Amino acid sequence: MIEQDVAAETMSHAHRKGTQLNLIDSLLDRLPHSGPLALTAARRTLILQFMRFGVVGVIGFLCDATTVYAMRHVIGQAGAMILAYFIAASMNWLINRLWTFRGVGGAGNLLRQWGIFLAANSLGFLLNRGTALTLTYTVPFVDQHVVLALVAGTLAGMFSNFTLSRRLVFR
Repeated sequence: MIEQDVAAETMSHAHRKGTQLNLIDSLLDRLPHSGPLALTAARRTLILQFMRFGVVGVIGFLCDATTVYAMRHVIGQAGAMILAYFIAASMNWLINRLWTFRGVGGAGNLLRQWGIFLAANSLGFLLNRGTALTLTYTVPFVDQHVVLALVAGTLAGMFSNFTLSRRLVFR
C-alpha cells in the first residue's frame, strides 16, 4: 500500500514537472530555429536560468518587503531597507545556488561564495536601493507606499544581478 502511494506520488510529481516543462518548451519552440536569433542549447539554458532567477527574485522581493514593513518603525525606513536587502539577498543566493544554478559553481566554501554573491551584486544593490531610497525621499506617495519603491528598486537591479551572478558567482 505504501509502495503504491509512493509510486503514485512520484508519477504525479513527474507529470506536474513534465507539464511545466512542456509549457516552457512549447513557448521556447515558438522562437526562431534559424538565423541570428536561433534558439541554441546555450540560449535555452540562459532563458531557463533567467526564468528561475525571476521566480527566486519574487520570493526575495516578498522577504524584502516583509522585512522592511516589519522593521521600519523599529530602525527607521532607510535602515530597514538596508537590512532587508541583505536578508533577501542571502536567501536569494541560497535558492539560486540550490535551484537556478544547481550544479554550476557549487564546489568550494559556501561562505566564500555567499560573499562573492554579495560583492558581485553590489551594483544591483546600488541600483536597487538607490532607486528605492530616492523614490521614498522625493515622492511623498511612494514614501507612504514603500512597496512601490521596493518594486522599482528590484526591477532596477534585476538584470545586473542576473548577469553578474552568472558570470562571477555561479560559473
